[in-house]
Amino acid sequence: MATIDDLIAIMARLRDPERGCAWDVKQDFASIAAYTIEEAYEVADAIDRKDYADLCGELGDLLLQVVFHARMAEEAGHFRFADVVEAICTKLVERHPHVFGDVSVEDADAALAAWEAIKAQERAARGESDASALAGITRGLPEWQRALKLQKRAASTGFEWPDIGLVFAKLDEEIAEVRAEIAAGADKARVTDEIGDMLFVAVNLARHARVDPSAALRQANAKFERRFRRMEALAASAGGLGGRPLAEQEALWKRAKVEEGSSQE
Repeated sequence: MATIDDLIAIMARLRDPERGCAWDVKQDFASIAAYTIEEAYEVADAIDRKDYADLCGELGDLLLQVVFHARMAEEAGHFRFADVVEAICTKLVERHPHVFGDVSVEDADAALAAWEAIKAQERAARGESDASALAGITRGLPEWQRALKLQKRAASTGFEWPDIGLVFAKLDEEIAEVRAEIAAGADKARVTDEIGDMLFVAVNLARHARVDPSAALRQANAKFERRFRRMEALAASAGGLGGRPLAEQEALWKRAKVEEGSSQE
């Protein structure tokens, strides 16, 4: 069986300026970052599809990204792969005193709160001046995820709707405001602002329902793609989907939904 040391050695060979791969040698942190994000999404996709054979391969691809970054860092004299492992092991032990120490927590929510408190202490120890409860939330996250993190942090201070009914009411209010701005012929900036508020509250609704908004949107995307492709297949024998009246396309969409429902019974 191959080991992590084998993967590290392969990556070093690929990056060798004389004997390696020209593409791998050419890359830097910035150029590889996009691939790292893509591989993380492919892992999530395999999980959504419950394709565990594919998940194994996708996790390997994601691991390669870590090794790739670590190799470039070692070449530049920043750190090595072993330092990455040391750092995450230290972090996990220090942030789980209820597992590796003598601290007690009641449940998963309390464990998460303790984790966030320790992170805040670490930022203070590094001399970071931002004392906000929102400090440290990266701007590199997909905006759905960043909205979720912002809301969770704010909620940790008590700034939180006490029940989901109030979130529904707020969402209705935001939808009405979007409708009003569009009806009034507002400029794009105003409409963008109101739609942003609406989406932010939609994330809050998902949070109160204990649903990951990114996972929900991935599921919705997959469902739309599946049904639309079925529409295309149904229309293929009669000249295709394009150019058909909307009423006919709607009928095909409903048929695709019915077929899908029947196949899941």
